[in-house]
Amino acid sequence: MDRAVAFLCLGLLLGVGGCASSEADAPELGERSQEAIATNGLSTNGLSTNGLSTNGLSTNGLSTNGLSTNGLAATSFKNWFNGNASVTYSDMVMKYVVACALPAGQTRVWTNPTTGVTYTWPGRLGLATAWAQGSAATVAEQQRLSACLAAHVNKLGYSVPISVRGRDSTGGAIPMASGEATDFPEKEACFFGNLFTTEGIYVGNDRVLRKDESTTRGCALSAKGTGEDTGCAPIVHVGQCATLCTRDATHSFWERCVVNGITYQPLTTQLRSQDIYSCGDGTCQVTESCGTGKTYDNCASDCLACGTTRK
Repeated sequence: MDRAVAFLCLGLLLGVGGCASSEADAPELGERSQEAIATNGLSTNGLSTNGLSTNGLSTNGLSTNGLSTNGLAATSFKNWFNGNASVTYSDMVMKYVVACALPAGQTRVWTNPTTGVTYTWPGRLGLATAWAQGSAATVAEQQRLSACLAAHVNKLGYSVPISVRGRDSTGGAIPMASGEATDFPEKEACFFGNLFTTEGIYVGNDRVLRKDESTTRGCALSAKGTGEDTGCAPIVHVGQCATLCTRDATHSFWERCVVNGITYQPLTTQLRSQDIYSCGDGTCQVTESCGTGKTYDNCASDCLACGTTRK
């Protein structure tokens, strides 16, 4: 499944129809720690997880009824869940949506009427609580949920812990776990946009990688720091967060970003130091290549010269 189709499937969950996918090519959906961390990839980041893609939303079941009892009981939801090639994929997407929308301590439980299997999906970040209770999603909830889904994209499908920062549905800062600020010191990105509309979804760099650095979080961090194509469509890379966004009063996260004259509520992500790799650290990472130089794509010290092997 390509990234556009994967994001579409997530879009379908938030409101469209059915979508076919295979377990082998489905992006992983993440889980987040009890506090404010997630892992990415629709895999594992923040401690949530990343790995999405999407190209649009319309309205039906979940879009109308959110994650309320009525929404999960809707025929459209059952058809979506069972209509994918893999219910494992559907389960993974639901874990992600619920984790973003509901706060820690709340869950959604659903028994598949087709198979009799019961699924339990825990909340994590509390970004769209009214929508999750059955109200129409406000613009702010649409933006926060869209940013959360985008933040958990990992085009390589790897699980990478991320710290997710911003404001939740109460207007307060997403709570941070004990030691989270210390454990996740590396600035990464700002995510914003609206997947419920045709406005699009965006990411900006919060730092620029050196030529010797790389990360599996390639949709967010780039070596150039400009608006180049990172291969994560429909997520559009818009350069540096600082050129489009304004920090909150404590300078802890980006509080608003403006694109095309529209103001968005973004989410800010930070990484652990060990998840940004450096040519010269002695390990040939999946993002590094053999060669004769010192850059991540030509790393002699870690990956040796091409065509040679370690003795």
